[in-house]
Amino acid sequence: MEIKIGNKSIGNGRHIFIIAELSANHLHSFDLAVKTIMAIKEVGADAVKLQTYTADTITIDSEKEYFRIKQGTPWDGNTLYKLYQEAYTPWEWQPELKKIAEDLGLLCFSSPFDKTSVDFLEKMNVPAYKVASFEITDIPLIEYIASKGKPVIISTGIAKLADIEEAVNACKRMENEQIALLKCTSAYPSPLEDVNLNTIPNLKDTFKTVVGLSDHTLGIAVPVVAVALGAKIIEKHFILDRSLGGPDAAFSLDPQEFKAMIEEVRRVEKALGEVSYELTDKMKKSREFSRSLFIVEDVKKGETFTEKNVSSIRPGFGLHPRYIKDVLGKKAARTVSKGTPLNWNLIG
Repeated sequence: MEIKIGNKSIGNGRHIFIIAELSANHLHSFDLAVKTIMAIKEVGADAVKLQTYTADTITIDSEKEYFRIKQGTPWDGNTLYKLYQEAYTPWEWQPELKKIAEDLGLLCFSSPFDKTSVDFLEKMNVPAYKVASFEITDIPLIEYIASKGKPVIISTGIAKLADIEEAVNACKRMENEQIALLKCTSAYPSPLEDVNLNTIPNLKDTFKTVVGLSDHTLGIAVPVVAVALGAKIIEKHFILDRSLGGPDAAFSLDPQEFKAMIEEVRRVEKALGEVSYELTDKMKKSREFSRSLFIVEDVKKGETFTEKNVSSIRPGFGLHPRYIKDVLGKKAARTVSKGTPLNWNLIG
């Protein structure tokens, strides 16, 4: 299972793909957005992800209760329209932000939220698309995204198993099997007891796709553990300085934290390695300290080997301990001093 975004191959045997989500952390300052992208490059991420919507493309301006946020989030009290007015990334910035990111060696793509944003991003020639958690039920939108033939990364934050299956099948109907599924918990920030990282290997087994994590917990522990469970993509919100505030500041990592996360992810992926029972040169050398059969008391020629004068001890230069029963009761072929590794030539 592997997908390719730009020059990055993602999947088994590949480096974990690290996405820094810019989201609303530009605070409507183009200069801050640029500085944030530069910092994203500095900490070692692979990609920066934008969001392409306006308040009018994602909802309507209504004061009705349906549109008021009241779910224990940082945005409670706002209407959806007002939140998205505050959080959106101006479209006129996005081609320039993409160029800046690419000039730095970062990949840059986005989450579209309607067909007009997909068309806009196609003109930007983005290398992939991200389907946000709350859009996973918009099957016509997913089909439209998938029809562009680019890799599709889908967050599963509000999805039941059937929703995920429907979204995956929507991509496949468009003859697009470049699919990655991200385990996600759509709570901001996400409580640890709701994260259920053990879903990650099950996602992989069930849908035979690349899998990963889109994380909204505090800190870096959850993404690191996700890698140990098979995540090949990690997405986390990035902010230049949390004290700047903004809609997503509370669950975003600052540069120092993001860098620490990447370092730990790289350590874990190095330690995971691959399934192997081969011994390295160092391990072969260490094997010298395994147990083997040694003469542990002086033995004269013709004397019988017993449990008193032959024993399994460290190091490993004598016969394998499995041969102890074959040795006991046999006669010494010559006089042997204590501390001699036992070999067949010493047995009469």
